[in-house]
Parts: sequence; C-alpha cells; structure tokens
Amino acid sequence: MSDRGLSAVIRQTRPIPLDAALECAPGELRALVGPSGSGKTTLLRSIAGLYRPRSGQISCNGRAWFDDSTGVNLAPQRRRVGVVFQDYALFPHLSALQNVVAGMGHRRRSARQGLAEKLLAQVHLQGLEHRYPAQLSGGQCQRVALARALAREPDLLLLDEPFSAVDQVTRRKLQRELAVLRASLSIPLVLVTHDLEEAARLADRITVLHRGVTLQTEVPDELMLRPSSTEVARLLAHQNLFRGRIAAHNPERDRTWLSWRGKMLEARHNSAFPPGSEVSWLVSASQILLHRRGRPSFGERENPLDGVVREAVRLGESTSITLILEGGESLNFSISTHAAQRNGIEPGVEARVSLLAEGIHVMPPETTAQEPVASGLGAGRSEGAPPVRR
Repeated sequence: MSDRGLSAVIRQTRPIPLDAALECAPGELRALVGPSGSGKTTLLRSIAGLYRPRSGQISCNGRAWFDDSTGVNLAPQRRRVGVVFQDYALFPHLSALQNVVAGMGHRRRSARQGLAEKLLAQVHLQGLEHRYPAQLSGGQCQRVALARALAREPDLLLLDEPFSAVDQVTRRKLQRELAVLRASLSIPLVLVTHDLEEAARLADRITVLHRGVTLQTEVPDELMLRPSSTEVARLLAHQNLFRGRIAAHNPERDRTWLSWRGKMLEARHNSAFPPGSEVSWLVSASQILLHRRGRPSFGERENPLDGVVREAVRLGESTSITLILEGGESLNFSISTHAAQRNGIEPGVEARVSLLAEGIHVMPPETTAQEPVASGLGAGRSEGAPPVRR
C-alpha cells in the first residue's frame, strides 16, 4: 500500500482488549465486520482520535496521527478525517446547509456557502438546504451527515453503521448512492457494518474482527467461500461445517480427496494439508446442487449424497431446506421455491444432492470447543453457528 493510505495497528489488553490491524488504500472501500462487542467502533474511534489506545501506530496520507513510541497523538480536528455516525449527529438547531457549513472551519467564510450547496446537490438534497433535521427523513439526514463529513475535505472517510437507522428501501438507495459517490473520491473509506450483504455489496475488501482481533482480510467472494478458520466461518454464518481427513492430492486435476464418514469427497486442491491430516471443512450453501428427478446432469455427478428432507421452509421466492443425510448429519441450503415445488420437496421426502468440488473448502482442524457466536453479523441470513461435526 502507498503511504497515502490508512495504516492502523492497535494493541492493548485493557480496558477493551484489542490486537487489530487495518490498512486501506486511497480510493478503496474497506468494510469492517464483526459481532457486537468485537471492537469495531473502538478501532474506528481510535483512528478518528476520539479514543486514545494504549499502544500502536496510526498514519494516513503519509502523516503520523498516533504513535505511542514517539508520543504523537493528534487531536481529532488535526486528523482531517470525516466521520458519518449511525445516529447522524446533526445539530438540530441548524439547517441542512448550516450543518454542512459547520464542517468548513478550514475554508474562507466567503467560500463556504457555495461549496456547501454543491455538496448537498452531490448527495441529492437540492431544494432542501434550509430544512432542519426534524423536517427531514432519516435518509435525508444521513445524506446531510455525509455532505458534512465531505465538507472537511478529509484524507479519510469513516462510516460507522451509517444505514442501520433507516428502512430497507432507503438503505438500498443510500448504498447505491455511496457506491456512485465513492467513484469520485480518492481517499480511503472504512465502513463498519453488521450486515454481511451490505459489506459484500459495497466493499473492495472485508476485514473480520472478533474479540478485538483481526482474523482475516479478503475480497468479498473469496472470504465468503474460503474463510481461514472455523471461527471465521461461524462469524460468516456458515452452517455446513464438518471434520474429515485428507486422503490424497491430485494437483494435475486440481483436486484434493477428503475422507468423511466412509465416503470419499473430491474438493478443490489444497496442498497445505498432507495426506492423513485431520481437517475441518465446509461446503457453501450456494454450492449444493439438488438433483432433478429423472433429469440428471453432469454437475450432479460430483459428490452425490442421499438424504431425507426434515424441513422445507418457504421464504418468498426461495425455500430453505434441511436435509438429513445417511449417518444423521444435516445439510442446509436453499433453492428457488419453483424448483422445490417442481421436485416435490417437502418434509419426509427422499432427495439427492451433490456437493460441488469447488464449493468444498478445507481449513485447519478445530482444536477446542467454540462457544456460539451471538451477533447480528450476517443480517438477512437464517444460518446460525453450529458446532463442527464429525
């Protein structure tokens, strides 16, 4: 990363344990996800200068903002950082225009109003400049807060659960507007969110934080399909977690063979685990293929498994299915409601599925029992945090 981006390393054992590292390049949008109490807001407040960590270094745009080893600790107003809070934090006695102007202390007075009007137009609030926060909707208030943050001409933009206080329709509109707006920004953007779908939709990379520790950073698709550990997999709401043993590798075919409950499964090649190694593994729900009755296809030849439907819950256009396999293991996935109806999927019906090799991901074995992760992470998903099953 160039020295123009954000770099933050924070370590402390109390009062809030943190062992976190975060980098964000100019023009990049980094999402920071984790359950409640994982340290996301503390990390954000440390970067903004609203909280002083016990040790670490924070720099942005080539300038040190905090360094405990040299005694550097710039005040928030000297860090040139724009912050958008969940609750807007607007001045109720000031109009939208005046709220934006309030963020322009570094500008000449004669230039402030014109620039504030341009920023409000940029966030689609033309004609509402003289309304007060109480006269604006939640989405409009959040747009004012974003315009005010940009009014500081910041080196960094921090977004702390910015869309959680608005309804779903408004949330989608604001997400789209942020995606369009960021194309014109050449500064790092850090988004804190509980919503995995939001993070995957907006972010270039996602950092997973839990109990104050950064566990993994990856592009959204890679993170969702290939978490680095069972702990990350649980935080990402994966249900289909199991234990097995590596049987063999075939790099020429890009395959690893996995022994599991008397079956031999083929997975994407992973040479990190030698034959004989015990491993944890998962299969993404999106990589489970229901066999069509009387119409088998080539893809259904990969890792076929038989079972009995325990649950088939219709959720609008999709149906959530729990399949009990031979041996008592459960497999959870969703298909379109149309496909479920066409194939007669209902409790008690026998069904066959295939686990696509590309969707089977091998991870280090879990050495200790993990307590369930209680969080809102993965909003909009029905999956929980089950134990890894043998």
